[in-house]
Amino acid sequence: MMNIHSKFETQMQVRPDDIDLFQHVHSSRYMDYVLAARYEQMARCYGMSWEEFIKRGLGWYLTATTMNFLRPLGLGDRFIVRTWIEEFLADDAGVRVRFEIEKQETGKRCFSGHAEYKLVNLAVNRAVRIPEDIKARYSI
Repeated sequence: MMNIHSKFETQMQVRPDDIDLFQHVHSSRYMDYVLAARYEQMARCYGMSWEEFIKRGLGWYLTATTMNFLRPLGLGDRFIVRTWIEEFLADDAGVRVRFEIEKQETGKRCFSGHAEYKLVNLAVNRAVRIPEDIKARYSI
């Protein structure tokens, strides 16, 4: 069952150190953009920062990802990173987050995909059920 939740946006700009030898953003940087946006959105949009998870002894481990490279970004391009929770996984320990990057100047999508994360007890490095209070905060 798929439940689409609120989509959140973070604006960013390509920096010189993001560019590869072929004069566009290196493929590895796109996930860096998604992770940076997600980190910022956790505090700003959901009201529960990464640091709050750590204080509770919890962390999110990436278990799978699919990335689709559609158009290149270049030096100085401004873009929007959009992310949202697509669904909480059936095991109650995971979540699927969808993402896309859109070039601001053209409004065209440059990158899209999804990632699956498991909530992990950091003391024992084992997946745990997502507590109901966290699920409620992230179900907007």
